[in-house]
Amino acid sequence: MNRTSLRACRPAFVVLAMSLALAACAGRPTEDLLSNHILPAQQSQIADTHRIYVATTRARASRNAELYTGDRASQLSYARVDVSVPAIHKTGEIEYPKLGPRDPAKYFTATSAATYPQEEGIVAELAESIRKDGGRALVFVHGYNTRFDEAVYRLTQFVQDADYPGAPVLFTWASGGRVVDYIYDRDSSTLARDGLERTLRMVRKAGAKRIDIIAHSMGNWVTLEALRQLAITGDRDLGGRLGDVILASPDVDVDIFKSQMRRYGVPDKPFFVLLSGDDRALNVSGLIAGNRPRLGRYEDAGDIAAYGVTVVNVTNVEAGDMANHTKFADNPVLVTLIGDRLRRGDNLAQEEDDLGNHIEQLARGIGQTAFSAASIVITTPAALVGAAVSPR
Repeated sequence: MNRTSLRACRPAFVVLAMSLALAACAGRPTEDLLSNHILPAQQSQIADTHRIYVATTRARASRNAELYTGDRASQLSYARVDVSVPAIHKTGEIEYPKLGPRDPAKYFTATSAATYPQEEGIVAELAESIRKDGGRALVFVHGYNTRFDEAVYRLTQFVQDADYPGAPVLFTWASGGRVVDYIYDRDSSTLARDGLERTLRMVRKAGAKRIDIIAHSMGNWVTLEALRQLAITGDRDLGGRLGDVILASPDVDVDIFKSQMRRYGVPDKPFFVLLSGDDRALNVSGLIAGNRPRLGRYEDAGDIAAYGVTVVNVTNVEAGDMANHTKFADNPVLVTLIGDRLRRGDNLAQEEDDLGNHIEQLARGIGQTAFSAASIVITTPAALVGAAVSPR
């Protein structure tokens, strides 16, 4: 095949490779979030019910069952969704509802939902929840190829398995929810920067004393951009309320990340970057970007740590999806470890021996006897306090 033919075939090859790499994300249920037919369940069959607060740049759906679509809206909308978790739930998994009547005893089930006409409505309810939860809130930003219902279920699963003690807030941007929508999703996430900045300020307005952030995949792009914007306004740590920032499997160009961090500056407390050398999804996105390395697969941990972040390499951690792209939530030990960090403020960068013992204890506690501390490699910043970020 000549060079002209190869160039002509490249778009088709990329789409095919992307489809194969992300097959785990593509083959999911297509049910609406809400259903009029929910089977009765005993209290003993329900592990917990979580109220998820929502801020979104998605357009409202024409059907209430769907609530929000993958289309873009010109302004933020707000909602809340109550989701029950079955008692049979396994750590790291999402028991997606099947077609037909919803069975809360077997699957994650959205039991109710409501929207707010104005920001003041969600602020009032969120403020009460934050007050009851000790002043803490967690803002989750999902990644590419994610429908609204999937984003709700993922945050529910994470707060359940991580045992997060604060109010969960989902910032959901207008992902098309299809493998072939990569460019559309990238543009949608860029359009959502202002919306996430406003959402973070809204959570502070609701009285949060500590705001933790977890971003996944392409959600890291909008998150880093929003944090950069906060820094430009002189409010980079939300008035001292910014807590842990966990960047999981970041689908961000490494050079862009460095530029963003130079503008943000060395964090007052380190950001945590979770990367994995076997992340197939990021391998494909790197090909689409002209074979440029993505932050979530970057091999030089020390280079990244120099910008004031703690790098957590989970290449040797078993994944729950074929693309090895959602380890932060679907590996039972890792999601428990992250939850422990968020809940207790334990430092993932503590002395190696202490951390190793801690990880081994967590693994044994949830029956993961094959998991060892050697599965996680942590690289910390050389200096945080008073350090200047050097251009690279």
